[in-house]
Amino acid sequence: MANTTEGRGLCAAPFLELSQFPSQEGYLPGRFCAPVPSLGGTIECCLPCPVTGWIYSDSFHTTPKASNWLNVAGMVCTVSLIISFLALPVEKTSRHYLTVCFIVAVCILQLGFIIPLGARPEQCHDAITPNDMFSDLTCAFSGACLLVGGFAAISWGFLRSLSIHLQICWQVVPGPKIFWGSLFAGWGIPILFGSVALARTGVSYRFGDTCHINHDKALQVYWGPLLAFAAVSTILQFATLGYCIRVYIRALFQDDGKSQDSTGLPSYNGSVRTVTAKQAYRRVQKAVAVQWRGIVVVVIIIVNVVFLAVVFVSMDNTEQAVMQNFGKATPWLTCLVFNGGDKNMCLDRVKGLAAPEPTVMAVLILMSLNGIWTLLFLGRASMMPAWIELIRSKFARKHDFVSVDARRYSANARPYEMITSPSQLAYTPKTPEAAVTSPSIGGDTIAVLSPQTPQEHFTRDAKYVSPSMSFSTPRPPSSGRFYGRGWDPSNTYARPWSPSTGKGGMI
Repeated sequence: MANTTEGRGLCAAPFLELSQFPSQEGYLPGRFCAPVPSLGGTIECCLPCPVTGWIYSDSFHTTPKASNWLNVAGMVCTVSLIISFLALPVEKTSRHYLTVCFIVAVCILQLGFIIPLGARPEQCHDAITPNDMFSDLTCAFSGACLLVGGFAAISWGFLRSLSIHLQICWQVVPGPKIFWGSLFAGWGIPILFGSVALARTGVSYRFGDTCHINHDKALQVYWGPLLAFAAVSTILQFATLGYCIRVYIRALFQDDGKSQDSTGLPSYNGSVRTVTAKQAYRRVQKAVAVQWRGIVVVVIIIVNVVFLAVVFVSMDNTEQAVMQNFGKATPWLTCLVFNGGDKNMCLDRVKGLAAPEPTVMAVLILMSLNGIWTLLFLGRASMMPAWIELIRSKFARKHDFVSVDARRYSANARPYEMITSPSQLAYTPKTPEAAVTSPSIGGDTIAVLSPQTPQEHFTRDAKYVSPSMSFSTPRPPSSGRFYGRGWDPSNTYARPWSPSTGKGGMI
C-alpha cells in the first residue's frame, strides 16, 4: 500500500491527485478515482494502489501468499502422479488419456499461482495504477496459465463426463476417432478462449500477486463459455447418476421367476442385446466402481472453478455499479478522509462495495487444493509398492544361473556346459553319422551303410564316454521301423532269412 504523500496535490489524505500521474502505462481502468469539488474546480482524487489494501483487513494479504504455497504442494502431488503414469505399468496406475490430460490441465492452473512466488512482481506500476500484462511480463504468464488452465480443467472434466455417460448409459466404447477428437477439443478450445480473453479483456493485478482477468467483457468472452461447459458437464453427471439409480431400482424389484422358463432354465430371447435388469445393474456397477474416483475429483474441481467464476462476476458487477454511482461509496470515502486514512475505522462501511473478504479467501484456498484432491482420488494404493519394486530392480544385483563346471572352466567359453574337462575333450564339430543302419546276420554288431560318397567322410568313430554314475548302455540310432536293431532268428520261431534268396518267414 502506498503511504507516501508524493503526488497528493490538492486531494485530502489518503487520496492522490490524478493529474500528478500522467503515465499511460499499466491498467488504467484499475484506478479507483472519484471527482472531488474544490476551490479551483473539480479534481480527480484516487486511492493509492492496490485498492484491495483499503477494502480488506491487513490479514487478507497473507491469504494470497498462503494459497500460492498450497499450490506448490498441489504441484508436487500432480507431478508425482504424472511421473508415476510414465514410469509404472498401467495395471498399477490405471492411467487413461482423459485422466492424464485432466491432471496436466490442473498443473497449468497451478502454475498461475506458483510463478509469482519466484518472480515476486510489483503489483503497481505507480502509486495509483496497477500493472497489467503489457507492463509486467510475470503478470502476462501467470494470467495466461490461470485462464488456459482453468478452462482446460473444465473442458477435460466435460470430456470425462461425456465419456462416462456414453459408456454407462449408451454402451458406446470410445474409439480412435473419439480419442483424437477429445485431444483436439480438450486443448484447442481452452487455448482459443484463453487467447481471445487475453486479447479482448486482458489480465491485471486485482488482488494478490497473481493476475486475474479484467472485468471488461470478461463475461462474454471467458466466464460465459466456461460456465456453459461446466453446466453441460454437470447435467451429464446427473443424467448418468439418474440412469444408475434407475437401473438399481429395476434390478431391486425384478421378478426372478420371469427370467426362467417352465423347465427352470434361463430363457433366451433370441438377441444378444436382450439383457435383464440385474445384468445391466452388474455392468453399471462395474463401470461405476472403476470411474467413481474420476467422477468425484471432476465434480470437486468444476465446483471450485464455478465458485471462482461466480465470485469474479459478482466483483465485476459490483465494481461497475460503484464506478457508475459513486454515491454508494461516499460514506466509506468520507470516513477515510475524516480518520486520516485509517482504513480499520471504515471497514464496516465497505459492505456492498466489494466481495466479502471471507468469500475471496475461501475461493483462493479452494482453488489451491485442486492438486491435493487430484492425488487423493486419482492416486492408487498400488503405486507405492510398484515404486519400491521398480527401485529395487534398478539397484539389486542380477543373479544369473551359472553351473559349477562353467565356473571351473571359465577360461574357455566354448565348452560352457560340457561335463568333460577341456583338456580331455577338445572342441571340434561333430561329423554327421550314417542315416541308415541294417541288422547283421548273426550278431549284435551294427553295420553302417555308406552312401555313394568318398569313404573318408565316414571313417571317424564317435567315442562315447559313459558317466561314472550312469547305468544305461549306448544304443545305436534308429531311422526306420523295421531296421536299426540286430536280432537272431535262431532265438525265435521264425524261418531263417537268407540274403541271397531274400526268403524267410514264420515256421
